Amino acid sequence: MENFLDWISENVEMVYIVVLSIFLGVEVIGRVPSVLHTPLMSGANAIHGVVIIGAIIVLGRVDPSNYTALIIGFLAVVLGTLNVVGGFVVTDRMLSMFRKKKKA
Repeated sequence: MENFLDWISENVEMVYIVVLSIFLGVEVIGRVPSVLHTPLMSGANAIHGVVIIGAIIVLGRVDPSNYTALIIGFLAVVLGTLNVVGGFVVTDRMLSMFRKKKKA
């Protein structure tokens, strides 16, 4: 725990930037009208695709004995993949609302 607190005190600017980025992201996304949701979701899917590729590259280069980096990289790949798949599901549902229904 002491190592973690030392790391935070050494990188306090980075912690501030991350916290402010979270607040800014919540405010920006919260004010997006629903009409723009699908185009923004497509952009988010593209960005998360890049995040997944980056995480895979980092996982390939990390020292096998560095379990912390391996766990964080694995979580980045899994969570990024879930976000991309979820984005495609949401986009597909929204686009299906505009399709004509077939008569049986």
